[in-house]
Amino acid sequence: MAQTTGTTEPADGIRFKRVLLKVSGEALMGQRDYGLDPEVVNRVANEVKAVIQLGVQVSLVIGGGNIFRGVKGAASGMERASADYIGMLATVMNALSMQSALERMGVATRVQSAIPMSSVCEPYIRRRAIRHMEKGRVVIFAAGTGNPFFTTDTAAALRASEMGCDALLKGTQVDGVYTADPKKVKDAQRYERLNYLEVLANDLQVMDASAISLARESHIPILVFSIHTPGAFAEVMQGRGKFTIINEETE
Repeated sequence: MAQTTGTTEPADGIRFKRVLLKVSGEALMGQRDYGLDPEVVNRVANEVKAVIQLGVQVSLVIGGGNIFRGVKGAASGMERASADYIGMLATVMNALSMQSALERMGVATRVQSAIPMSSVCEPYIRRRAIRHMEKGRVVIFAAGTGNPFFTTDTAAALRASEMGCDALLKGTQVDGVYTADPKKVKDAQRYERLNYLEVLANDLQVMDASAISLARESHIPILVFSIHTPGAFAEVMQGRGKFTIINEETE
C-alpha cells in the first residue's frame, strides 16, 4: 500500500497543528493479561491515521507496561536501573508493533529510540524528528528518555517540549480526569478543566509530577481522553467529545 507523506495544513476547525499522543502499554493489551492485542493496536493506529488525514502532525510515545514495568521489577528485587532499561526495551517492541500497523494502513512512520539500536530503528535526533513530522510522517519515540528513573509520561512531556508541540494528549482507559476512579466509585465526577497546580496539589495522578511540571513550564496543554472510544482522538482535535483539558487557566 502506498504510504501517505507530504506537508499539509490542518483542516478547518482543527485546534492544534502538531501534537504528541501518549498511550500506555496496558491500553494495547485489550482483554489479555500480557502482551499486545493486534485488534487494539490496529484500532489505535486507525485513530492516529484519522488525525493525520486532518492535516495534524502527530508523534507518539507508548509505554511498556504490557510487557515489563521497571518499578515492579525493582520491587521484586531487581536493581532499579536494570529494571528500567528492560522497561525501555519493552517500549521499543510496542513502538515497532505500532509502526507496522500504521504502515499497513499506508501511513509513513518512523521509530526513533533514545537507546541507539540502528538495526531496527533510528536514533533519536530532534531535528530529524521535526522534519519527519513536517513531511507528514508519524514519529514514535521509543525507549523513554534513555535514562532510568524516568517514566514514559516524563518522556512524553519532554519530547512534546522538544518538538514544539501545541498539545500533549493522554489516551487513557476513561474519558478524562475524575475526582476518583470511576470504575470503583459510581458518583465520581469528571473534570472539564483543571490547571497544572490543581493536578499536582490534589495528586490526581493523570501523569507523574515531573511530566506535569515540564508541560507547565513549556506551556503545553494536556488533554486526557479515552483511547478506547472510536473516533475520540479526531474529535478532541476538533474540540468535540469528552475530555479533560489541563492548562494554566481553569476558566
